[in-house]
Amino acid sequence: MAKGSVRKLGKKWYYRFYVEDASGRLIQKEYVGTESKSETEKLLRQAMEDYEAKRFIADAKNLDLAALLDIWAEEELKTGSLSNGTAKTYLFCIKRLKLHPISKRKLKTITAEHLQSFLDLVAFGGKEGDFDAGNGYGRSYLWIFSAILKHVFRFAVFPKKYIAYNPMEYVVIHTKKDNSDLFVSETDIDESTTPITPEMFKMLVAYLSEHHPDAVLPVQISYYTGLRLGEVSGLTWQDINFEEQYLIVRRSVSRNTIRHKTEIGTTKRAKVRTVYFGENLKKNLWEAKKQQALIQKAYGELYQRNYYKEVREKNRIYYECYSFDGTQEISGEYKPLDLVCRCRDGRLLTPKSIEQACKYVAKNVPMFEGFHFHVLRHTFTTNLLKSGASPKDVQEMLGHNRISTTLNTYAHGSRESKKSSAKLLDWLAG
Repeated sequence: MAKGSVRKLGKKWYYRFYVEDASGRLIQKEYVGTESKSETEKLLRQAMEDYEAKRFIADAKNLDLAALLDIWAEEELKTGSLSNGTAKTYLFCIKRLKLHPISKRKLKTITAEHLQSFLDLVAFGGKEGDFDAGNGYGRSYLWIFSAILKHVFRFAVFPKKYIAYNPMEYVVIHTKKDNSDLFVSETDIDESTTPITPEMFKMLVAYLSEHHPDAVLPVQISYYTGLRLGEVSGLTWQDINFEEQYLIVRRSVSRNTIRHKTEIGTTKRAKVRTVYFGENLKKNLWEAKKQQALIQKAYGELYQRNYYKEVREKNRIYYECYSFDGTQEISGEYKPLDLVCRCRDGRLLTPKSIEQACKYVAKNVPMFEGFHFHVLRHTFTTNLLKSGASPKDVQEMLGHNRISTTLNTYAHGSRESKKSSAKLLDWLAG
């Protein structure tokens, strides 16, 4: 059995225990616990039990890439400093990578050529074994696959010493070049995601009110504030200031497909931001709040209440979402969530449910072909910029890291404004 102990540093307790490396030597692993000694000792026992249950000294001669990926994920990724969202993306990519034949190769037989071939497949598309890259992944996923392999093979060299060198050092990241069609007709050009007009927005709300009423409020919020889908789902009534007419974006709701849980996490850039809104949304929010109170009264004890629970796993903290009706006893580990967007019976309205409603819109409403929730964010931004709003203000309301993202992604000029800009030269030249 592994030996362990706890110690206090500042306000926090830390737990540590010894594990064997590939050569059989004992090395110490230390992790942050809580401010409670007893809770930290519990975490220590759980960690040691988990280590003993899964413990094996891998023989590098028989170790394949799939096994190495699992070891690295357990020992470094899940206990590391990456955000929960980034770790979830890495785990998803590891799951995908293990579908490729390279994952079955013995570690010592994998060369830089094998890895180069895999990353080229990711970049340019194709299929090998059960791994289907389609027409190629986007650059962000290409860099994630590359980062995983760099970390994993570094890990295999040290501290594991399974192999003597890192073959990823000799791999070059190739990316697709953007090809231009010199003979495309004008009707084939799709300049950007087209914002929806005020008339289209009325059509959208009318359709949703009749067929998918739960999705009306999320759509209204994003149209008037530019919030992302997960951010809309994570809003609580405590985040909304009716008097000053602003809302605070603190969190985002998403589905963790690895843990099979709906969770609350940080926003995309892990920043809290303030977004002001006008009279139209204020009226929509007031009406929704009143309706929720009336429906809750009608449902009585059967009305669903929403909660989150803090769960600690391998030095990570997850906030899981749950719904219970008034007849169920709720322990103290569940904290209430007074969500703005909810189903009629009170349950959390998940991003997936809202996305599904948008798919029905795209399928059934004229002029909404290809519609998706993010179009609302495009519309909000384009409307503000066209109306003369400061790009810096728009950047802050959207939560973009760089102002170039705001301008390059969303500032799509209309044909009329482009014509006017072109005619400025005539005016200057006389």
